[in-house]
Amino acid sequence: MSNYKNHKKIVLVFFMLLVTTNTINAQDSYDEHMFFDNAKHGSNYHYSYGEYSKPSSLKFIDTKLLTDSITFLSAPNSLKLQWKSGPGGNWNVSINKKRWRGQANYIGDTLSFWCFSKKKISVDKLPDLSLKNRKGGRTPTVAFRDLIDDKVLQEGKWIHIKIPFNRFVYDPEMAQPTYDFDFDHSLMNTITFSQGIDDNEDHIIYIDDIVVINGNSSKQLEAPSNLKARSYDRHIDITWESVDGLVKYYKIYRSKDGKKFKDIGIQRPEFNRYSDYVGLDRAPFYYRITAVDYNQKESEISNSVTASTRELSEEELLTMVQEAGFLYYWESANSNSGLARENIPGRNNLIASGASGFGIMALLVGIERNFISREEGRERIIQILNFLEKSDRFHGVWPHFLDDATGKTIALFGPKENGGDLVETSFLMQGLLTVRQYFDRNNKKEKSIRSQITKLWESIEWDWYRKEPTSDFLYWHWSPDYEWAINHPLVGWNETMITYLLAIASPTHAVPESMYHTGWAGQSDVAIKYRQDWGKTSHGDHYENGNTYYDIRLDVGVGSGGPLFFTHYSFMGFDPRDKTDKYTNYFENNRKLALINRAYCVDNPKGYKGYGEDAYGFNSK
Repeated sequence: MSNYKNHKKIVLVFFMLLVTTNTINAQDSYDEHMFFDNAKHGSNYHYSYGEYSKPSSLKFIDTKLLTDSITFLSAPNSLKLQWKSGPGGNWNVSINKKRWRGQANYIGDTLSFWCFSKKKISVDKLPDLSLKNRKGGRTPTVAFRDLIDDKVLQEGKWIHIKIPFNRFVYDPEMAQPTYDFDFDHSLMNTITFSQGIDDNEDHIIYIDDIVVINGNSSKQLEAPSNLKARSYDRHIDITWESVDGLVKYYKIYRSKDGKKFKDIGIQRPEFNRYSDYVGLDRAPFYYRITAVDYNQKESEISNSVTASTRELSEEELLTMVQEAGFLYYWESANSNSGLARENIPGRNNLIASGASGFGIMALLVGIERNFISREEGRERIIQILNFLEKSDRFHGVWPHFLDDATGKTIALFGPKENGGDLVETSFLMQGLLTVRQYFDRNNKKEKSIRSQITKLWESIEWDWYRKEPTSDFLYWHWSPDYEWAINHPLVGWNETMITYLLAIASPTHAVPESMYHTGWAGQSDVAIKYRQDWGKTSHGDHYENGNTYYDIRLDVGVGSGGPLFFTHYSFMGFDPRDKTDKYTNYFENNRKLALINRAYCVDNPKGYKGYGEDAYGFNSK
């Protein structure tokens, strides 16, 4: 059991990342409303920036706004704004929205947040506010007293502040901007608090749950039902049935005696599970939850459940991790396609074709481990195949992203990506071929599954994606509008080995076997420059490497080998054990790459926080 004990922490962190992404359909997107709910860790908020000039002052850590884990509206913390507005001085702090590609726009007409003060404060002494959006637009700076009707911020209670966006306007009695003012609040990404009246007094307010809402009230929510608890070694997993209506979040309560409950966290409305890390305390814990709307009205309380953590065997530990990975693809499936949504907040209809191939394989694991029945898995696969048959394809090749509702292409990374993605298709087909092999029974449904997959497999025109009949390379993209404009040749070492293997193996549109050496492992000037450009090194620029990193000799790989997903994506269906080409055995090479990754994390030459013996390496970088 010693290995189990040593690696328990690593695996549990991995599980916690997986389990909190299990999703269900929600009526409305959290990310179309939520600006700030909680800081994820530490005593300051990463997505903020503050500054001041004396005699004014502003409390922060590393220019970041403070957080507070004692005074909050929703557990586990709030933002703590502590300032003094001195004569002739200045201060400001910006709270920023975390940014990601494909970000959803806000829906609503009102900015809503909650404030708390331990002493009464006149609104005249509160900060000024202004807004910015991600297109560079900004509102005028407006005094807090001009935005709300209250005259004071009452002491000792959370006050709901609701400010219609149409209050952020230029005073007609004051100087006007030199441009037409038209602020699009749906794109808001920054809220700035800044010095108002210079009263030269110290003030503290706590801010929590910053959201965009519609000013009208919402219907009373029903209590969540069917609450269940499941215990593991150091955490307890609770699940429930979703609630209809406009849910802001679910509020999680915990007790050690079943009588005195304390709120410990919140969960987004599209999730119906919560993992509570309690450590090695084997005492029983009691849980109940409520649904909360955007006016902070809580539903009735759910049923209570209890569980205690317990020591897991090594087999149970591995099952925990495996089931968590499976549940992501099973529970988060979109209703139309049966495929898991991409994990981009606010884009619930977005499907990644390549990731879907991995998810399809996870369904087979779920059947084998009795997480679901063979019949359940079979029905999901039939749903998936029916969707894939009707969705957009380009010479048989699926795009990178599909719309779950329509099966149409979503060019998320730019307009030129509106065609076929050969690499993503190879990941998807790797999964489908595994399914074809797995469902081998002589019945109507499994025969149909095999037939559908064979038809899709044989329709992929791998040879078309050579660009030219004599090309040494396969190319990543082709668009019916832009053709080969992206012009990205597939050159290893990276995640694209499976693309060459499947293209060579195709029964209908095969490419020459020689392309494995001229393309994937090519030695041409184009291939060498490609590796040098992305790797910023000559190590491995001829495909073979031969250098030693942390006393480990790497046969193949650019630089020290690259991220770990290079060892994952092409080997989900292709087993590299006992298979050696003229360059290396890829099972052993992958093992070396993984060991180098971990050794780098332990060494931590650049002093990054969080690196160390518990880090297994970089999945992507």
